[in-house]
Amino acid sequence: MMHLAFMLGFLLLGGCATQYGEMGFTGGVDSQRVTSDTFRIVARGNGYTSQTAVQDFVLLKAAETTKSAGGTHFLFVGSRDASTMGTIETPGSARTTFVGNTAYTTYNPGMVSTYIRPGQDTFIKVITVPSGVAPPPGAILADEIIQFVGPRLKPPPPKPEKVKSSEAKS
Repeated sequence: MMHLAFMLGFLLLGGCATQYGEMGFTGGVDSQRVTSDTFRIVARGNGYTSQTAVQDFVLLKAAETTKSAGGTHFLFVGSRDASTMGTIETPGSARTTFVGNTAYTTYNPGMVSTYIRPGQDTFIKVITVPSGVAPPPGAILADEIIQFVGPRLKPPPPKPEKVKSSEAKS
């Protein structure tokens, strides 16, 4: 019974894709300063997170890190796939019932499920490009990533409720 409760709790906690945010139990994204202008972006997902979502995590965190470091653009310096794969095995079972002198056996085979937890480790170099100057080849404008990728990962803030005119008079 204890095993069943543990598995149910694990499935409830891990049954959703990783959301964009700080690194936690189900994954997330983090940036770490390596040098004065170079950062490591670490992103991890769980078995329900797509590789595309993890790539978006890296892009958005790189853009946010660039802005907080005072830069305008960033360059990818290096990257590696940090995905992991695992399996879950459930045992099979057999049940035999007797009816008179006849035995009936029902067999349920075990199951093996494979999952992939996507991950990516990326190094970026933060640069500041003055207005009117062309950025170096491969440089990505942080503001554009925040504008286009941000809405996919962060829900818009709730709209304030409008006060009805009859409520405002009372």
